[in-house]
Amino acid sequence: MDPSREESEWKTRIAETRWPSSGVLVAETEAGIVGFASFGPSQETPDIAEIGTLYAMPEVWSTGTGKQLMLATLTTLGQADYTQATLWVLEDNERARRFYEAAGWRADGAAVEDTTGGASLNKLRYRRPLG
Repeated sequence: MDPSREESEWKTRIAETRWPSSGVLVAETEAGIVGFASFGPSQETPDIAEIGTLYAMPEVWSTGTGKQLMLATLTTLGQADYTQATLWVLEDNERARRFYEAAGWRADGAAVEDTTGGASLNKLRYRRPLG
């Protein structure tokens, strides 16, 4: 990730926060921010939440940081009265898929091809109930 390229997009996401229905959460250690999640209403169905990003730096993988960030995000979405949430995951990212499945997420059959940046990447939509 290139911070200079993504700075304006993140500033917009943060400025458009409508807590608790949309927002950004971060995971922080003594070293600084090591993970983040952004969420809001689904573009397809606004009464369903969508986690747009959930990322933890490789240095904190398997430490529980990602799990804590996921739990905080789900708790916040539950406070917004969403009953379901979705997210998209790369089909070939087995580690991420195992992480989501361990947290109760399941593929719902939707798939898309993402060509952002010139590469062709297949994504699967995962869904889970909230509450």
